[in-house]
This record gives sequence, structure tokens and C-alpha cells, in this order.
Amino acid sequence: MSTRRFLEWGGLAASVILIAFGIAAIYMGVDGRSTVRDSLKQEQIYFGDASDPAVAKYADQWAGEQLLTGNQARAFAKIMRMHALEASGELTYAQMGRFQLASNPSDPKGTSDEALAAKDASGAPIANGARNTWVTETALSTALNVSYMAEQLALFGIVVGVALLLTGIGLLILALAVLGGRFHEEAAVQRRVTTEVAGFGH
Repeated sequence: MSTRRFLEWGGLAASVILIAFGIAAIYMGVDGRSTVRDSLKQEQIYFGDASDPAVAKYADQWAGEQLLTGNQARAFAKIMRMHALEASGELTYAQMGRFQLASNPSDPKGTSDEALAAKDASGAPIANGARNTWVTETALSTALNVSYMAEQLALFGIVVGVALLLTGIGLLILALAVLGGRFHEEAAVQRRVTTEVAGFGH
């Protein structure tokens, strides 16, 4: 097989592979997006009323609705963070101590010094509830943000799949045009040779 013929058939094979990869990428992207949304739906999470400042700020258009998409999950995570900041007096997890402060148990800042911590009946330091709220908020908001990221990756996969599919189709058209021209050229040569041979026979 000549180098030219090898390249022609190689281009045809490459186009078929690109089309196959494109279809697979689109399928995986659609399936991933569907999986994310089904998982979110199963959690039965609903946005609060628009009278909530956090909802009004981040998800006014979804007030009272069920959380179903990655974008909604991201918005809900922002709402949770705003609520956690309100509950902790605008302090983040790292700014709060592990224990309640004996001199002011209601202070969300707390303390990490056991000597200054409030004690329970057994004498053990009492955990800072406001800080524990941040632990819960961080875990849940991280899961919601991961859902958003997963949906975006699924969308990226679909876009890449469409790009591969279009590239493969374009390459297939080009390869068929080249091969078609090659076949027509060989057929023309064959007809000319046949005509010449027939002419010599007379």
C-alpha cells in the first residue's frame, strides 16, 4: 500500500474514531448530568421563603422550590454559609475556639484554652456549639458545591463531545471527498487504458 493510500484510509479511520469518541463523550456527559440531578432530587431539599435575606440574595427566583440542579445547589450552599455566619456573629470556623467560654457561654468565639472553658458535670470542657454548626455547614455546603462542579464537568463533557463529533464528521467528509476523487481518477485512467487498448485492436 502506497503512503498516499495509507494516509487516505488513515484519515477515514481517524474520522470514524473521532465520531465514536464524540458520541461516547456526549452520552457520558448527559448521563452524568442526569445522575447529579437525580441525586439532588432524592435529598428533598427546598429553598426557604424569599423573606429570608439569604434566600432573597442568592436564590430569589427559586424561593419555595425544590433544589434540583447544580446551580441551585451552589446557591443553597451560599445561603447556608450566610446563615452560619449570622449564627456565629460573622466568625468563621477557624476564628472560634473548641470550647464554650466559662465567663460568657453565649459568646460564639469561645476558647481553645481548657482552663477558661465551661465544664460539664464530669469536669470535661463543653464543646462550642457555634463551632460545631460550622462543621456541619462546611460538610453540607461542600457536598452541594461538588454537585455543582459535577454538573459543570458533565456539561463540559457534552461540549467536548459535540466538538469531537463535528470534527469527526468534517474529517469524514474530507476523507470521502479525497477517496472519491481518487476513485474517480483511477476509474478515468482505467477507461482511458481500455479505450486505448480497444483502439489498438482495430
